[in-house]
Amino acid sequence: MRNFKMIVEYDGTAYCGWQRQENGLTIQQVLEEAIQLITGEKATVIGSGRTDAGVHALNQVAHFKSNSRLPVNNIYRGMNSVLPPDIVVKELEEVTDDFHAQHDVKSKVYVYKICNQRLRPVLGRNYFWFIRFPLDLEVMRKASRYLIGTHDFSCFCATGTHVKDRVRTIIDLEIKTCDDELIEIKLEAHGFLKYMVRNIIGTMAEVGRGKRKPEEMKVIIESRNRKCAGVTAPACGLFLKEVKY
Repeated sequence: MRNFKMIVEYDGTAYCGWQRQENGLTIQQVLEEAIQLITGEKATVIGSGRTDAGVHALNQVAHFKSNSRLPVNNIYRGMNSVLPPDIVVKELEEVTDDFHAQHDVKSKVYVYKICNQRLRPVLGRNYFWFIRFPLDLEVMRKASRYLIGTHDFSCFCATGTHVKDRVRTIIDLEIKTCDDELIEIKLEAHGFLKYMVRNIIGTMAEVGRGKRKPEEMKVIIESRNRKCAGVTAPACGLFLKEVKY
């Protein structure tokens, strides 16, 4: 049995997230079907983590095992020839049997993009959150400092989540304006809770609009109550940028 590691880029707009579901098309399903078409056998694709419906990935990491004797390059080219235009395998390599795309993760980097201008743009609307009200980035940076470090992030966890341990460590959080004039918020952590990034972004946007003070972020975290935090930012602005091992 051979073990294959791949780096995948995808536009999540048309998909119900990463994980296979009975009632909707997912990234995992499309990749597994492509592997079966090329190798002639079923395979289970295990990703570094689950991205939600509408969320994109620049460098999602996944692995699968196969008995296929096809050369790696043949599988690589074959998969890309049958995958839809919104999914591409950027890299494929054979790795040692003990590599696990999920269990071996050291940290993940997500970026969230915001278009902050008066007029709603048409082009690119599936890849950012449009906010017409001016955002004060310096105030948002002050609020972000309270998020760095190890905390119980229950306040930013999706309601109904059954995960008991909600302590996570945010390594870095950076806010900047890019050359395309979009605001980019980058977060790196050892792990994330469901909707954690989008709930953080939604709360920080409220700070940027002046609806909350930066100091409130500390109170929100300590509350461990989802109702104390802000809105959930739309999925379209979120990208899984990097997975570190």
